[in-house]
Amino acid sequence: MARAGWVKPKSERRLSDLVSVGLLRQVFPPGVVDEVIAECGRTEQRHRSLPARTMAYFAVGLALHADGSYEDVMALMTDGLSWVDEESAPPKLPSKSAIFQARERLGFEPVEMLFRRVVTPLAAPSSPGCWLAGRRLVAIDGTTLDVADTVENDEFFGRPGVNKGERSAFPQARVVAVGECGTRAVIDAEVGAYTSGENTLATGLCDRLEPGTLVLADRGFCGFPLWQRAQATGADLLWRAKSDMKPRHVETLDDGSWLAEFKLSGNAGRGTDPLTIRVIEYTIDDGRDNDTIYRLFTTILDPDDVSAVELAAAYAQRWEIETAFAELKTHQRGSHVVLRSKSPPLVLQEIWGHLCCHYAIRTLMFEAAHTAEVDTDRVSFTAALRLARRSISQARAFSPSAP
Repeated sequence: MARAGWVKPKSERRLSDLVSVGLLRQVFPPGVVDEVIAECGRTEQRHRSLPARTMAYFAVGLALHADGSYEDVMALMTDGLSWVDEESAPPKLPSKSAIFQARERLGFEPVEMLFRRVVTPLAAPSSPGCWLAGRRLVAIDGTTLDVADTVENDEFFGRPGVNKGERSAFPQARVVAVGECGTRAVIDAEVGAYTSGENTLATGLCDRLEPGTLVLADRGFCGFPLWQRAQATGADLLWRAKSDMKPRHVETLDDGSWLAEFKLSGNAGRGTDPLTIRVIEYTIDDGRDNDTIYRLFTTILDPDDVSAVELAAAYAQRWEIETAFAELKTHQRGSHVVLRSKSPPLVLQEIWGHLCCHYAIRTLMFEAAHTAEVDTDRVSFTAALRLARRSISQARAFSPSAP
């Protein structure tokens, strides 16, 4: 039951109410958590002091309090979750060993499925900076995360090489994700070993793209096989091309862009039907000595639909997913912090917990911005993160309701 003297919010919401002790339950409702646990076969056969639902929330809370000990995070999470559940009393706090064993029982699959079940694009039709000609702006990119230096992690994830045949200090996991540019929410992801290439992980993402989106990607992803898979979903594409890619010119359009045939190069392309693309070439005059010619490929063929200038300007939004990665790696996880988990399944659980946590904060930031009718960029991620941590840790001391 709720603590005496604690009053739950009754009406008007503010950011401190949205990003509060109910953060995780609001974005990841208990019913959905229970569903994914059951589908993954993690439902308990007997009563445990640390049930799977609690551990699923703990996996996200561990990302919210990345520098906290197991015991400290569990204390914050169980006290906070019992506060928002009138029928629940805070359990007796378990030991570090018991928490570790409960994490192992849960595994990573329920946390990954929770992400996939809940996460959707956030932008409303009226949201500024999120759309181009009726298409939702999203971007694909990848990043890496240092993981604990154990034999198991090294064998599973691998690590990059450095100079003179030496290897980096830590194994690394690779994450390739789709981010919604206007809200900086990560809306899809694949997690794998460092030895898995970005394009390999991006294959699954491209298969899940949807019509009504304009997908931005850097030149590292621009190749015929991945392009063909992504275009087959009905999504529109705007990808920077590699300098050595030379599609066959077909027709120059009124805005200076041109139609071309795009296919596999060399002998591999002889039996392949080409795809028609539109090519935009431009330079950037920023006052510096820069003669780089930027070349973009797009599936939007009609310049009356979207002009070359509009597409070149929209491509700059690709950097929003880089900002989202920086939020997760620098502010949420902590700069240069190594993930704590010492086995591959728990590393994967920890990463999916970080992705869930970032989405939860971004969701509630979007709700606050949308309610106030301001751009989401006006809401600080670091301020929201501090508020989320403070509101959960201080739930014993004050009511999060409006004064």
